[in-house]
Amino acid sequence: MSKEEDNKAVVGRWFTEFWGKSVNLSVVDEIAAPDMLLKYSLHEPRRGRDDIKAFMTDFRAAFPDLSFWGTAGLIAEGDYVVGQWEGGGTHTGPAFDDFLMGNLPPATGRKMHFTGTTVLKVVNGKIVEEVGLDDGVTALTQLGLLWTPSMPS
Repeated sequence: MSKEEDNKAVVGRWFTEFWGKSVNLSVVDEIAAPDMLLKYSLHEPRRGRDDIKAFMTDFRAAFPDLSFWGTAGLIAEGDYVVGQWEGGGTHTGPAFDDFLMGNLPPATGRKMHFTGTTVLKVVNGKIVEEVGLDDGVTALTQLGLLWTPSMPS
């Protein structure tokens, strides 16, 4: 297989095992670089395996049904792989304070469903960087952390 196909296989596994319906945190140790950067607009950037595992543990505790899935084939060029996705979950767990725009009290019951595009850099079979552009405005509005003019505050 080509480097690009190898990198797409790594990213496909990451999307399935880290972001999919059932998380497998051991995948972080297997295919994430020790100082991997995870960066999305809704959250503070995370760096390193332990920080990334802690992020996902807290995210899934707050949103037990959290799941993301690809909506198009992966595109690869050199060290980079790009994927489009959609996903979300229902906040039925503990309070969640990882959103940059504010905190959620415990078990609000609010649902979020949004889309995004992610660029991952893979070097020697390890993900060194995941940077995503997500529709955070939609998610934060659905969770009640942002209001539109037609919504009561």
